[in-house]
Amino acid sequence: MTVLIIGFSLRSDMISGESKTLPRTAFVHLFEWQWDDIARECETFLGPQGFAAVQISPPNEHAVVAEQGFPWWQRYQPVSYKLQSRSGDRTQLANMIQRCHQAGVKVYADAVINHMTAQESGVGSAGTPFIRYHYADLYQPSDFHSCDRNIRDYTNRDEVMNCQLVGLPDLKTSSPKVQQRIVEYLISLLNLGVDGFRIDAAKHMESQDIAAILALLDRQTTKEPYIYQEVIDPGNEAIKKTEYYPNGDVIEFEYGKKVGAKFMGIEGQTIAQLETLGESWGLMPSNKAIVFIDNHDKQRGHGGGGTYLTHQDPELYDLANVFMLAFPYGYPQVMSSYRFTNSDQGPPADANGKTHPVYRGDQAFCFGEWVCEHRYTAIAPMIQFRNITTDTAVTHWWSNGNNQIAFGRGDKGFVVINREDTVLTHTFQTDLPQGTYCNILKSEVERNRRTCGDRTQAIAVNAQGQATITALPMEAVAIHVGAKVS
Repeated sequence: MTVLIIGFSLRSDMISGESKTLPRTAFVHLFEWQWDDIARECETFLGPQGFAAVQISPPNEHAVVAEQGFPWWQRYQPVSYKLQSRSGDRTQLANMIQRCHQAGVKVYADAVINHMTAQESGVGSAGTPFIRYHYADLYQPSDFHSCDRNIRDYTNRDEVMNCQLVGLPDLKTSSPKVQQRIVEYLISLLNLGVDGFRIDAAKHMESQDIAAILALLDRQTTKEPYIYQEVIDPGNEAIKKTEYYPNGDVIEFEYGKKVGAKFMGIEGQTIAQLETLGESWGLMPSNKAIVFIDNHDKQRGHGGGGTYLTHQDPELYDLANVFMLAFPYGYPQVMSSYRFTNSDQGPPADANGKTHPVYRGDQAFCFGEWVCEHRYTAIAPMIQFRNITTDTAVTHWWSNGNNQIAFGRGDKGFVVINREDTVLTHTFQTDLPQGTYCNILKSEVERNRRTCGDRTQAIAVNAQGQATITALPMEAVAIHVGAKVS
């Protein structure tokens, strides 16, 4: 059973003199959270825990699909670029960004710029009436590609670029007018302090169109947002992720599928095989890759399908996330979601579609209708592990040839993962300095007392760098220099 964390157990001040220079190297997607809740989470958890950034749901006005129970995907059906969504209004968005920045957390906005809403007509979340292909003074029929049908063949480049993704009117992103409208929207977010953009459905826009939009953005603002693009490339379709490298980073969808398959043991695969994970597996270069174990699409079997671990398989999900955050590949995105019983279900809400808050007063109500995977004890402390071990290579890889592995990150950290149903006890070689370390996945570090909150989780490293470590079945152990108590 997964272990959950309600507060936070590790702080950047654990490494004397390094709290202001320790890099932040992983981010979280707070899927469908309201802006006020994200602000509070930045202050009370994300900032102290060392998260680099938070990805927020699309902040623009969207369709309101009451007849289908206000599904999650209504956020991905733009009506206008007004900053009024079910997460909050422009003022709340600006306040959230400012508070997250004060907590040391950047904000990445999900930018839906490939299409508009598939609904025939209606009124958006900011009160804007629309008719399909007619969006007030924003877009008219001539601003869309003429292919008025869904994509049928993903090996046909023209269809993928110009036809409709699940009925969504496809914007003519090669048009100077459309490009300027998109740039004005992105600038409105940058002026509020947004630090980067996830380019939704980038695969359905020519790479040169995105490049032109970004060049126009560069000419009209001095800000330099971080860019990462959604390109689902399973390797057998017309669109290739390599096309999008010049524009910024790219989401590596194959990572979660391949890592998940090892942990699930699909067709006899084992986690010992993860030793060589990287470009040789057909993955993109590490410095271009956004990686995840699951995301909002893959949780639901959307976005091309595939077998991915989720919070519904908690033990394996924990171990896979420990691996992702310990192994030096890509820029990790941690998922934080809500419970659902069907794949279209929107966030927890009342009968009118108003999203339930995560925070009530000073307390975050996680692990119920809001899952909050980023607060799991197998995930939250590993953010600090990754921050501390950045720029160090894998050292002393060990495996039993099956589903028990261990590896170091130079002289900064060491992790053991036991995916088997038997106890693992072994004396491992590490490069850690001699001393006593706390297992960060099971124990708080009591710096003042120079001990571990749970003393059974103290691990001794001798002068030769050797440590005898016990990992229970389906559990992991992680230590790093920030958790050294003597």
